[in-house]
Amino acid sequence: MLRNALNRAVRRNLNVRDLVALTDPPRQERHRVIPLPPEEARIVLEAAKGHRLEALFTIALFLGLRQGEILGLSWADVDLDAGTLSVTQALQRVDGQLILKAPKMEKSRRRLTLPASATAALRAYRDRQAFERQAVGNHRKESGLVFTTTIGTPIDPRNVLRIWQKLLADARLPRRTFHVTRHTAVSLLIGEGVPLKVIQEILGHSVLSTTADVYGHLFPQAFTEAAEAMERALGTGA
Repeated sequence: MLRNALNRAVRRNLNVRDLVALTDPPRQERHRVIPLPPEEARIVLEAAKGHRLEALFTIALFLGLRQGEILGLSWADVDLDAGTLSVTQALQRVDGQLILKAPKMEKSRRRLTLPASATAALRAYRDRQAFERQAVGNHRKESGLVFTTTIGTPIDPRNVLRIWQKLLADARLPRRTFHVTRHTAVSLLIGEGVPLKVIQEILGHSVLSTTADVYGHLFPQAFTEAAEAMERALGTGA
């Protein structure tokens, strides 16, 4: 933000040079998130069965969507017959208010194929939501969002985290942030041999290097297989 302001000052001849360009930015240490092992991910899904937000946790683990993207999903962007959903907006807290915002990057807008389990969970949730709509009647606020409170308002991300933590505790699993679901999805995709380029598209990263930088620590086996492939292609067999 400061760099942008000073660049504008330079263009308007209010300042001779951009002083930010002369500074050394602080080194950012990226916190490494350890994904859930496959067996623990399955335990979480089993623990979520029958929960009102079972579909939310299913989507998170199967598709690796960001929390804001999940809470910003609209039924208009979900096609259960075709088994697809489109990410077009995210729920974010701005100045203390929950608002829907379009993605900053074009790549974040994406259409994804739903696994059969996720489609089934969404169908069940849609039926449950219809029942809640009848029960609440005129008191319900129609937002068009997929995941809402029982009266139709957006779900506060803090409440999702609270429910997630309780889910882990009930399943006797270690305490984790909700963001671990995204890393877990990537880890499972890698384990199943899905190409990095496809994973990039699923995650909504604008460039492949972002996926590699953030999730590179999850690819040791892939690197080993690449080395072995090159040995087969170019090695002497000695």
